Amino acid sequence: MSAPQDPNITFYGFTPVVRDPDVLFRDHPTASGDHPKQDPFVAKDFPLPDSPLVQNVKSFVQKELDEQTYNHSNRVYIYGVALTKTHFPSWTYDLETYYLACLLHDIGTAQKYLATTKMSFEFKGAIVARDLILSKGGVEDQADSVCDAIVRHQDIFVKGFVWSDPETYRPTHIYPDNVGIRANLIHPNLVKTTCDLFPRKGWSDYFARVIEKELSLKPWCHSTTFEQPGWKEGVESNFARDVRGNEVMHPFD
Repeated sequence: MSAPQDPNITFYGFTPVVRDPDVLFRDHPTASGDHPKQDPFVAKDFPLPDSPLVQNVKSFVQKELDEQTYNHSNRVYIYGVALTKTHFPSWTYDLETYYLACLLHDIGTAQKYLATTKMSFEFKGAIVARDLILSKGGVEDQADSVCDAIVRHQDIFVKGFVWSDPETYRPTHIYPDNVGIRANLIHPNLVKTTCDLFPRKGWSDYFARVIEKELSLKPWCHSTTFEQPGWKEGVESNFARDVRGNEVMHPFD
């Protein structure tokens, strides 16, 4: 008789799903083709989790992050929940844990950390996030889920499998907030109402400059995986160029 499965595996999003977006969306019944399904959601359809743990983490994030990055983190949550409800309704994950991952996924870009560590921002941020969640009363599996998602959230070119926590899917560019790819998987009015609630305030150029700053400070950082082979300081960043070229979001910047 086999042992019962740990319920935290499903609850905290540890169910493995295909990592490669080209495979994930190939012949998908609602997400493939030129006119994918767009449920008419608006931002208010996705209230933010507000547990004591979330409140404590949010206070920390608002203290350490600038407004642009904080707003981006909230937009990621809304787009992610909407996308999974429309195209992956069978995925199960804890909304609080997902929101914590969204709030903290770019904490490593904060002034307190970006230039004070030799680690890539997502790796440093993952450590900060895990320690913070545990210190505020989160359980270890929850902290590990958030930590792993942040570590992997810029692994654009990695195949294999990831957990069904949709924050881990953000780097595959199914969300439009950074580069605009696959923005047609969510309704335009959701984008508008989300940007009204959490304004971009020039996010495209702002985040591009964060990328360029880290590349300059740490030419060994993980973000160099986006760049051409042999990239060195002074060469235009592919990553920053793609972020600035987000045509979908230009009207909201």
